[in-house]
This record gives sequence, C-alpha cells and structure tokens, in this order.
Amino acid sequence: MYCRECGQKLSLRFCENEGLIPYCGKCESYMFPQFSIAVSMVVTNRAQDKILLAKHVDEDDFILFAGYIKKSESVEKAIPREIKEELGLDVVKAKYMSSKYYAKKDVLMLNFIVVVEDRPIKLQEDEVSEARWCTPEEAIDLIRKGTTAEFFLTNAVKELKRKI
Repeated sequence: MYCRECGQKLSLRFCENEGLIPYCGKCESYMFPQFSIAVSMVVTNRAQDKILLAKHVDEDDFILFAGYIKKSESVEKAIPREIKEELGLDVVKAKYMSSKYYAKKDVLMLNFIVVVEDRPIKLQEDEVSEARWCTPEEAIDLIRKGTTAEFFLTNAVKELKRKI
C-alpha cells in the first residue's frame, strides 16, 4: 500500500480506538482505506409479488440491478437514476435492507427492495440484454448460488413474504 498523497510506502501503525491503520511517515497521517459504494436493488412490481432479474450484455447469469453511487450523489438519487437508465422505469419507493462488502470489486454494496411503476420496460441495450419478471421462487432458482446477489435476494424474499 502506498500513500495516495505522496506515493510513499505505508506502514501499519496503531491508532487509538481504530487498531492498526496504514500510516504515511512522510505526510505524518493515517490513510484510512477508501472504496467505492454501490446500490444493489431487488426490483419488484407494485404488488410486490414479482421480482425483476437482469442479464448483462455478454453474461449468462441473471443478476440483481446495481450501480455505483457517483461522487456527491446520495443513495436516494442513485437508486431512481440507475433504474431509469437501465429500465426506463420510475421508482415508487425503496426500502433499505442490508449491506455487504464485495471484495472482488472492493465495493460496499447497499441493498434495497425497490418498487417500480407497472409499465413497459425500455432496456438500456448496451448494458442489459434481458430483463425477466419472476416469482420470488423463480428468482431464487435463477440467481447464481453463493453470490452476494443470492444473499441479498434471499433476505429480500423473506421480507416480501412477510408482507404478502
């Protein structure tokens, strides 16, 4: 690890109430890790009895909808922006569910159940090749096992079944 300010190699140093944190001797400051934040969305219809899954272009697996939060953007703005961009739909409401760090891409994923208006989908075809409405059980069968998406989907389905 190297200092993002001066480029010097960092060492680990004890920081009160934090533990071992990367430290730059030249800048004389702790360099707390930085990583991206993204939203992961279990998209449902208004009745919340169908879940929308997607396939990205050149991908075989069905996934949840997701997107990075842009600099200076709030989660509340990122969710409807991503849904509008990828599906051409408006968000009716969103409910926070949970979070999970995704090490493969060094990103903190914030998961939401998102209700969208019931109208035809307009896919962003350069990003999403297919979108499919499924029952909760079909969605669980289609999502890749052992993934962060499966974790989020399983928790969301439990929440949706409490309401239905």
